Amino acid sequence: MSDTVFDFFAQPELPTPTLESDEVRRLMDENFGLACTLTELGSQQDQNFVVRDIDSGTPVGVLKLSNPVFSESEIELQDLAASIVAEREPTLRTPKVVVGPRGPMSAWWNSSQGRIHGRVIEFISGTTLMGSNYLSPATAARMGELAGKVSVALSDVDHPASGRVLQWDLRHADRVIATLLPDEPDQDVSDFITDVTASAMRQLHSVSADLPLQLGHFDITDDNVLAPTAPGSLPDAVIDFGDVSRSWAVNEIAVTLSSLLHHDGFAPVDALPAIRAFHAARPLSENEIEALWPLVTLRGVVLVLSGRQQVRLDAGNSYADSALDREFRILTQAASVPCAVMTETIRRALGLDARPRPTWQGEPLVAGMSDAVTIDAGTTSTVNDEGRWLDRHTLTAAALAALDAGAPAAVVPAWSARLTGGPSRTPAEPATISTALTLWLARDTALDVPADGSITHTDDGLTVAVGNYQVHFVGVPSSPNTPVLPARTPIDVQLTRSNSGPVPLRVEPSYAHGWSVLAGDPAPILGLPATVVDPEDDTLERRERLLAEVQEHYYAQPPRIERGWREYLADVDGRVYLDMVNNVASVGHAHPKVVAAAHRQMQLLNTNSRFNYRAITEFADRITATLPDELDTVFFVNSGSEATDLAIRIAMAATGRTDIVAMKEAYHGWTFASDAVSTSIADNPNAPATRPDWVHTVDAANSYRGKHRGDDASKYAPEAVQFIDDLAAAGTLPAGFICESYYGNAGGVALPDGYLQQVYAAVRKHGGIAISDEVQVGYGRLGEWFWGFQQQQAIPDVIAVAKSIGTGQPVGVVVTTRKIADRYRTGGYFFSSTGGSPVSSVIGLAVLDVIQQEGLQENARVVGGHLKSRLQALAAEHPIVGTVHGSGLYLGLEFIRDHTTLEPATEETEAICNRLLELGVIMQPTGDHQNVLKIKPPLCVSKESVDYFVDSLNRVLTTGW
Repeated sequence: MSDTVFDFFAQPELPTPTLESDEVRRLMDENFGLACTLTELGSQQDQNFVVRDIDSGTPVGVLKLSNPVFSESEIELQDLAASIVAEREPTLRTPKVVVGPRGPMSAWWNSSQGRIHGRVIEFISGTTLMGSNYLSPATAARMGELAGKVSVALSDVDHPASGRVLQWDLRHADRVIATLLPDEPDQDVSDFITDVTASAMRQLHSVSADLPLQLGHFDITDDNVLAPTAPGSLPDAVIDFGDVSRSWAVNEIAVTLSSLLHHDGFAPVDALPAIRAFHAARPLSENEIEALWPLVTLRGVVLVLSGRQQVRLDAGNSYADSALDREFRILTQAASVPCAVMTETIRRALGLDARPRPTWQGEPLVAGMSDAVTIDAGTTSTVNDEGRWLDRHTLTAAALAALDAGAPAAVVPAWSARLTGGPSRTPAEPATISTALTLWLARDTALDVPADGSITHTDDGLTVAVGNYQVHFVGVPSSPNTPVLPARTPIDVQLTRSNSGPVPLRVEPSYAHGWSVLAGDPAPILGLPATVVDPEDDTLERRERLLAEVQEHYYAQPPRIERGWREYLADVDGRVYLDMVNNVASVGHAHPKVVAAAHRQMQLLNTNSRFNYRAITEFADRITATLPDELDTVFFVNSGSEATDLAIRIAMAATGRTDIVAMKEAYHGWTFASDAVSTSIADNPNAPATRPDWVHTVDAANSYRGKHRGDDASKYAPEAVQFIDDLAAAGTLPAGFICESYYGNAGGVALPDGYLQQVYAAVRKHGGIAISDEVQVGYGRLGEWFWGFQQQQAIPDVIAVAKSIGTGQPVGVVVTTRKIADRYRTGGYFFSSTGGSPVSSVIGLAVLDVIQQEGLQENARVVGGHLKSRLQALAAEHPIVGTVHGSGLYLGLEFIRDHTTLEPATEETEAICNRLLELGVIMQPTGDHQNVLKIKPPLCVSKESVDYFVDSLNRVLTTGW
């Protein structure tokens, strides 16, 4: 046995030990006195088994048969590093050598393949991040934190074997690549690796001599961490210290980052949470930041070359073979963003000063541009109104209109987000930041190239080189004559450094600051003022500082939404999201007919509802025309909370009583009366115990997870009837009964057949009023029925409705009979200043027009039916899906952990919503357990959009959240 430490360059081929399980079991018994069963695990250069007690089947540990090339001193080093990390970072779980019947199970064996070291490492419970499933930002951050903690723990440790030379040591990446690359048989792979390596090494060489060295784990990867099995748990265990050595300290985080890049949807920018977390634990120097992304890239190169070599060398190594695709994805992802760009992106994320960007110092190359018209292509620009952002010709049309009006040129500035012409469905952050200025000229214009400049014609235009800079004119036809920019043609003008390499004309917002070190502002090239870049957006910070904390917002880090159109929402970075939750915008965002009606009425009159104007009467007439004849008298308010509050007050006034019966687990609003009858614990965890004594509740008629399920749900109505009868018999006569006609708060659960008929009859028998809360489900959303109570074939005495009727305008309505309304008059007058105002009324009329003229109730029925069938199909593929509730475009997808107990998957549902946001879909949970997706998009949503939603959801359920 030699204590000479391993040197990869002396022995670049490492065939994996391949002992048969029977031999390993015999050796375990002979050397450690342990009878066991074995399950082989994968490894690239060692041989690993899960060891279980032969009698109980309980895991004993993991047997690691080290590659024979590693010395005893190196194995001692691995155990030492693990024990030091365990001692210095007690919050981290790390494996120890297991003590067996004869002591610690670690020894050299004489096997059929020669002398080999075997040791049983403690079995750490939990799950690894193996595979290529999705990793959340929190998981990425935890990976960086683990790497940082281990780096700090080992920072002052030394050992005689720490100088071992491993192929994974990124200090030697150039030598490893030079050793392995000549044997790569695929020329395309070889050429790609050669280019990537050269680029990474150029940046790395500038700082490599100044990078600090220390002992490190250098393999804290997705395969080598474990997380508890509880939902939402983050990794807290680090295993496999087999690559411990002395190397550049920054390699610790570089190796960790590389392991993340193959996961579903993981882009280089998604590594920033891990980098920030590492930096918080173990601060990176500027030199280390400069080296970081080149090292990540080189790690990808080494993985690809080593893996491909191992498969050629050891054809039976299924572990190495299965890793080839993910290793190549690591490399392609790392190389997808230039090292200089990613480095600047990292510097910005860590709060370092920005580096200088290219700045044009010469004379303009194009004269006469001082009166050019600037066109805004951003999210809030009027150019993009009425959905024109969907048309890729919109900017050209606006530019040509400016030229026709006499402008010498029209320009869209560089380095600002462009919504115009972008995609409407975005599974990843789209490239919306233009690195080039777009120019339209009124007439053909010659370039004024300085004497020291040169012109090169390219496939897509021409390039002017002046000093250390290049100006690219993209979209200029090739011409052997004096270079002329053509009139009335879009030309992209881009300024780059001469050595920057190709810079995309459009980049993702997350990388824009990174790309700015390679490409500058082209405005001065045309003699225009420098482009003013918007300051950091502090909207969320100010909102959280100025608004009450209880007035919450969706998501922890929400996009800033500033435009809507149909079922789409657009943020200020030009990314478009599919809105699958917004039943407020019932007929779609920014419907032209609604906008026009509001604009015209605002020009005419907007005042309080005591004045005599036609719109309020027309609106009342149109609403009552959709209702049973007896519901003929209207009150106007401003919201659903006000509407349900007023409905309760009407019942009290009409009966002279104060007691109200309500359904449990419901939400009706935030005003005094509407909140009093709301018992949803999602909105108020203390609600059931804090209701006033005039509120009496019956069981939630939830046929899926309530007290009575399936066919037994028919028992809810008789029990509610009995409850009302008993209440009356005890001397408490109810003023009314209120519930949603379709159980919206639980995710669109239909009430059992006949429920409202029976309960309405019971409350009326005792002189009470039946109130239907239609705020969520009314107005055509259910598809088959315009009103929810119609599904129950029951007619209420009072209905309350809001949300949909104003498509975002604060409009609420209460409708009842003339007789009941007149009784309310005996309690005094009613007045809502802006309830039914002229603007609110014409908006309400326009909404009804759109619903009827564009067939949106039918769209809810057809598209909603298609959506529900697709959601139901998910249940067959994904056990987390419990059931699909609802009708039309009011649906609920309920997530559970167990199909017998129906344990709600609350944490999972929140995580699924967050992942959907990353895929460009707005979705939120509902229900008392917050485990139901509330699916209620604008009524105009298309079949293509709901298919995109289900496809995205299926991706989440398949690849993780």
